Amino acid sequence: MALYTNTVTVKGFLGKDAESFPTRTQKTFVVLSLATKSGYKDQQKNEWVNHTEWHRIVAFGKPADYARSLKKGDYVEVEGELHSTQYEKEVGQGKNKVKVAFRDKEIRASIVKKLAEPAKNENLDAEPITEDDAA
Repeated sequence: MALYTNTVTVKGFLGKDAESFPTRTQKTFVVLSLATKSGYKDQQKNEWVNHTEWHRIVAFGKPADYARSLKKGDYVEVEGELHSTQYEKEVGQGKNKVKVAFRDKEIRASIVKKLAEPAKNENLDAEPITEDDAA
């Protein structure tokens, strides 16, 4: 039994077509923009409140070969590890420049699967993803 695990599984819709990029060693990696939605019913207003979360997915090797053909709107499941990167960036102009620390999060995919479209009534708390939602 592992003492520590870093495994994440997300299911959602792609906000844009898969993007392929070469590495310095001429291997390819693929970046996906995956939207997941969650929601709850506001008891006071008696209406659904939705929240869309965007995930940056990076795939190498065989998962990248499969993910390369995915298109905007595809319903996919991704399993992998959560990685975060911290970097500093100068913000402002002239004497007002300040270094600010940023943190990016991404999921390094080990498995990418295209799923069948969910039934219309399967997720009643989510609205369809629109062009304005795309990351």
